[in-house]
Amino acid sequence: MPNFVELWVYLSSTPLFGLTATLVVYVLATLVSERLGQPPWANPVLWSVLLLSGGLLVGGVAYPVYFSGAQFIHFLLGPAVVALGWPLWQRRDVMRRNWLRLLLAALAGGIAASGSAVAIGWALGLPTEVLLSLVPKSVTAPVAMGIAEKIGGVPALAAAFAVLTGLAGAMSAKYLYQVLRVPQTLPGWMARGFALGTASHGIGAARAMQVNPDAGAYAGLALGLQALLQAILIPLVARLLT
Repeated sequence: MPNFVELWVYLSSTPLFGLTATLVVYVLATLVSERLGQPPWANPVLWSVLLLSGGLLVGGVAYPVYFSGAQFIHFLLGPAVVALGWPLWQRRDVMRRNWLRLLLAALAGGIAASGSAVAIGWALGLPTEVLLSLVPKSVTAPVAMGIAEKIGGVPALAAAFAVLTGLAGAMSAKYLYQVLRVPQTLPGWMARGFALGTASHGIGAARAMQVNPDAGAYAGLALGLQALLQAILIPLVARLLT
């Protein structure tokens, strides 16, 4: 036992620990999800976060130590988002014909996502900093942190809200679409994917890609549009209001 404790202390303090732990936990969570038929509640991102957080708490590993290794995966988030452009390129003719509808849908979805969150938070009496951190909740976390910092919110809190929003959307979208009777045809997959990417950014886009390639492509488009539109419009609106 003393030898095991010494080995654990050594391994948990090296950058390789964070990288290895993240890869192993995510691969295992993905395998379990696939074995269960990829139900929404078995989302690999959700279970990876829970297992890694629990492991860090039980093992007494500080987050900066863990992130010193996990940052290599964090760096790959950028290329992963760029890679979503390939499915869009394959569907460029459809997007060219529907660009105005898609842009208007992105604007309406972004306004609904931000407006509803702020309205509910205001009704619950949340502090101003928390409300401002809620505004970019439907944008991918790095962009949400930048927006929150610009408008007076808390970047770390904005990132947490963004991750929670993504997980909530990825887990609930299937059941919402069933209630709304959105068809599982090509137009229906477009609508499902675009709505999920609009509301739940990268985590929603990853879930859409698992279910259907058309849904994943339009979720990626919605993710990019929200990042662009909200990064421009939210600071502008905030400046006008203040």
